[in-house]
Amino acid sequence: MRESPHPMVAAAKTKPPATQPRKANRQVRRKQLIEATISVLAERGQTGLKLQDVAEAAGLSYGLVNFHFETKDKLLAETLSYMASEYQANWQEMLAAAGDEPAKQLNALIQADFCEKIFTRPRVLAWSTFWGEAQSRPHYQEQCGSKDTAYIRVMESICARVLGESKQTLSAERAARVLRVTIEGVWLDFITMNDPYSRREALRTVYTCASVLFPKHFDDKGLIR
Repeated sequence: MRESPHPMVAAAKTKPPATQPRKANRQVRRKQLIEATISVLAERGQTGLKLQDVAEAAGLSYGLVNFHFETKDKLLAETLSYMASEYQANWQEMLAAAGDEPAKQLNALIQADFCEKIFTRPRVLAWSTFWGEAQSRPHYQEQCGSKDTAYIRVMESICARVLGESKQTLSAERAARVLRVTIEGVWLDFITMNDPYSRREALRTVYTCASVLFPKHFDDKGLIR
């Protein structure tokens, strides 16, 4: 008969690896520093950003910033990657929750760009700094290119289905482009106007565009139920 292991041995076998808390703590610190970077970018832009400013905004030491990211360029690249992944996860989650109806799916994509997690002044300002540097830093475009392409293809596909339902002959590719350009323009208004309009008015502006493109499914208040 095989003997049962000693209780202390069994406990040792089931005890989580000692590296787990340390790894979790590392991830928390990195996220803190990236969130602080977003705030500093919103205030000072990429040219004015210093690692010491990021450390102070995060309430951490300069040494920790240097330990996790080593250079300003690496910190900025990681911040862009973090924001791009966050943006992608947000619209994919909202799309998945919308169900199978194409008009509801398109509405979910519109709503995703103006949810409270994404449509904040610091984040939109931080995005604008990366847009401004994209031409001189091709790796910024490379980092987000596949994610942008995926989003565009999904929107075009959904637009095609909405147009098909209402038997419209409008190009789905152009409809998706007009809608995206409108959303981007509203984001730009949000950070450039002295007295920007509200989140609700921003949404209604985009819905006005959607109502022109898809009059059977949208009005200027949103999805027609």
